[in-house]
Amino acid sequence: MKTILDLENWNRKEHFKHFSQMEEPFFGATVTIDCTTAYQNAKKLNTSFFIYYLHKTLVAVNTIENFKYRISDDKIYINGRVDASATIGREDGTFGFSLMEYHPDFKIFEQNALAEIERIQNTTGIFTREFKDDNVIHFSAIPWLNFTSLSHARSFTYPDSCPKISFGKMISSDNGKRSIAMSVHVHHGLMDGLHVGKFVDCFQDLMNHPLEK
Repeated sequence: MKTILDLENWNRKEHFKHFSQMEEPFFGATVTIDCTTAYQNAKKLNTSFFIYYLHKTLVAVNTIENFKYRISDDKIYINGRVDASATIGREDGTFGFSLMEYHPDFKIFEQNALAEIERIQNTTGIFTREFKDDNVIHFSAIPWLNFTSLSHARSFTYPDSCPKISFGKMISSDNGKRSIAMSVHVHHGLMDGLHVGKFVDCFQDLMNHPLEK
């Protein structure tokens, strides 16, 4: 389900019109995330760290409303739920675009994600399914690089307002702390640095949350 944002009475109406006229309306930032507790939690759950932080990403995305906004025909729609189109690697070095449906219950999300990963790994090519809706984030993991910035291949003529979130290589320090780079690219017509900051803070809080006994 999605609803139309009341653009005429939105306090960012002029911001939306200004940035939507640009050839490249996206802006981004790369931040360092402390993943010490999150990595320990994933190990305790005997689950994939990738699936674990993907789920935390989607929880944060579905918490910060501006990350649920999408543009279509000069209108802004608010999605009731946002999923992830994550790149999933294969043994031959290629990858395919997946659809990871968000569910607040991690166990349900994990089960569905594992099935989707297996499906992708048994297909070929980059597009292995249709994406009829744009209620997704574009998600990728680049575990070979401890990057400090990141750019994305993008067609300026193709209408796109989906946030793009990428993670780098997990780094361990001598004191036992673990960190990971997270890159966030978003449409400036839909949000500003304030909203990206709220998203990062929300995500970091989720990653810091200890498992309940």
